[in-house]
Amino acid sequence: MLIRQLSENDAAEFRALRLRALLECPEAFGSSYEETAAQPAESLTRRLRSDPDAPDNFFLGAFDPTMIGMIGFHRETRLKTRHKGSIQSMYVASEARGKGTGRALVERAVAEARQQSGIEQITLLVVATNEAARVLYASCGFEVYGVEPRALKVGDRYFDEDLMILRLGK
Repeated sequence: MLIRQLSENDAAEFRALRLRALLECPEAFGSSYEETAAQPAESLTRRLRSDPDAPDNFFLGAFDPTMIGMIGFHRETRLKTRHKGSIQSMYVASEARGKGTGRALVERAVAEARQQSGIEQITLLVVATNEAARVLYASCGFEVYGVEPRALKVGDRYFDEDLMILRLGK
């Protein structure tokens, strides 16, 4: 398995995996399949493009040989919040689960974030009922610091989200 930073050249494969994630796990993401599918492909391409206003943001992909997993990192840009970043859009295809792909993606994203000057903490949101993801994040050092009740609504069902944090030694 290869894990590497995604670029514009990965846009089509990234979009396909993103749509699959939203379709298979609608409760795990703030975005919906319908909204994302209706957006022009260029909108996801822009997310992979280097942004001079947000040079610390990145997406990683896991390949074996096609893309089987993804994870995003977003760093806050304002002076008072630049010490924080967040993990976003984490997904591993069902056929690749239980093989260390998720752990490899999280560990690589954290390692890349640690290389950025001034990052002191990384946060993430995880649906409280997603036990496998919660256990993975906890085993990587993330701790729950709060819960947002009814954070997401899919159809008539509500999902709470655990707010998790990894402090990077400060």
